[in-house]
Amino acid sequence: MSYKLIDGKAHAQVIKDDVRARVCLLKDCGWQPHLVSIDIGGNPAVALYINNQRRACEQVEIDFENRHYPADITQLEMLAAIQSLNVDPRVTGIILQRPLPRHLDLKELQNAIHRTKDVEGMNAANIGKIVYGDSLLGPCTSLASVALLRATGLALPGLEVVVVGHSEIVGKPVALLLMEELATVTICHHATRNLAYHTRQADALIVAVGRPGLITGGMIKPGAAIIDIGINQIEVANPDGTTTKKIVGDVDFESVYDVAGWITPVPGGVGPVTVAILLRNTVLATERQKQHYELNMRS
Repeated sequence: MSYKLIDGKAHAQVIKDDVRARVCLLKDCGWQPHLVSIDIGGNPAVALYINNQRRACEQVEIDFENRHYPADITQLEMLAAIQSLNVDPRVTGIILQRPLPRHLDLKELQNAIHRTKDVEGMNAANIGKIVYGDSLLGPCTSLASVALLRATGLALPGLEVVVVGHSEIVGKPVALLLMEELATVTICHHATRNLAYHTRQADALIVAVGRPGLITGGMIKPGAAIIDIGINQIEVANPDGTTTKKIVGDVDFESVYDVAGWITPVPGGVGPVTVAILLRNTVLATERQKQHYELNMRS
């Protein structure tokens, strides 16, 4: 069966167009969405993410500010810095760049970001809301994955979905989001005894592990939708004996593309939509803060 490529860039543009219109409405009311990035230690890969986020914000007229902190900052100092952003009314969204220096507690810092400014959707309160059907300010990559799966036109109720990877930032939230859509979800992880047995049953397969080539064509059901979240850098040999670095997903694209019904490319699939969801979460957070302010003013 020939595959259908899911164009993440096209889907991201639709989201960005909506965000830009909503930003204009907010600005007309005197509210400027303002996203603050927290960067600790200066990782080169993080610098690339920050530049991408800055460009995306500029496209939709969201103010973007990156605050850099030294690698030796203490947990208490970082908590104080986050608290200062929480109480600053000019700041409507906060994103904590990863990875962090090892001596810092990521979960504590993430939960220190106020849930109303947590545009990554990683505060425990925001993740917990997914259980009760409130996924508007949810984890960006998980929301992006569900959006791309929905774009295939497959009916989600009753759909057999296998999620490979059970991280707190992708695997678990995406499973909760899909269960809310009444999909039948199986989660596989490093303790799963026969991964291929499960993946061959899937009408839709979502993979987020960080292992290039983990899923091959022989491991999927013909016609299945494949959402590849993995981003891995590998070295590819050139004919002249040199090597070139290449970005690939967790799915072996070459062996899977002629078996799958739909597949996301890497890059150009989930990544652009994840950034677009970050923008949407930022404008949503601003809208909610505006509503809260107006309610307080009336009372």
